This record gives sequence, structure tokens and C-alpha cells, in this order.
Amino acid sequence: MAGSEGDPRSTTTTTTTGADDPRTPTLPPVVAIVAVVLLAIDAVLLAWTEMAWLTLRTADAGIPLPLAALVALVTTPVLVLAADAARPRGRAAAVPLAAWTLTVLVAGLWSPAGAGVLPPDWRAVLLLGAGVVPGALALSWRSARAARRAERVPAPSADG
Repeated sequence: MAGSEGDPRSTTTTTTTGADDPRTPTLPPVVAIVAVVLLAIDAVLLAWTEMAWLTLRTADAGIPLPLAALVALVTTPVLVLAADAARPRGRAAAVPLAAWTLTVLVAGLWSPAGAGVLPPDWRAVLLLGAGVVPGALALSWRSARAARRAERVPAPSADG
């Protein structure tokens, strides 16, 4: 009797995140954790790349060209939102932002030889601001979105 309601072969199950849209499937927990770890590694690699690019200058006049801040402005919120998409509940969305920020602060301000790799001028502040502020805004937007979803979920009745 294929196609009947009692036949387990005729139904499909989709794992959902509960309060989210029931049509949105989630990743298995192990895959989600691996995805967040890979996003954190990507954030560390991006931080190192952006610090290296921070010293770029124009060829003719030698004017600083802070393209690294523009890259941080775009990539940091993307990493935060991607971590939230991989693991919507919990604090996984903060992991790439924390990895990026710690990498820039530790490697940028300190090294075994003395000063870090960040130049001691406005470009370092611009890089930190361009990476942390949009990432924090994306994190805040994600938290506000989760709070709105929680408000829409009906509370269980006391009647049982």
C-alpha cells in the first residue's frame, strides 16, 4: 500500500530548528561544529592576510592604501552570519568574530621579537574597527532575530 499515511516510506522527515521556519533543515550536529571550526580557521587566516595587506601603499606617492580594512568590513559579518546559519542556536556565531579579533590583537600587537605586525598608526585602528564593528552588528542582528522568533513561538498551555 504505497502512498498511504501509515507507510513510513511515504513520508519524509526534515530536521528543523524548532522555532525557525519548518521548511529550513539544519545540519547534523557534528557537521555544524566542523563548519563553525572551519569558519574560525578562515577568520584567523583572513586576519593574518588583512594584517599583511595593511602596509600596502600606492606606487607613485606612497600613500597608504587600506584595502585590508575593506576586506575586513565585508568578510567579518559574512563569517558571523555563516556560523549562525551552520549552528543557529547558541553562541557559535561569535566564534569567528572572536577568532578574528584575538588574532589581530595578539599577532598585531605582540610578537616574540617585540612589536607586532600592525603599523603604529591609524591603519591599525581602521582595521580593528572595520572588522569588529560590522561583525558585532551582524551578531547583534542575529540575536535580535532569534529573540523575535522566540516571541512568536506560542508558550505551552498549563492545561496539559
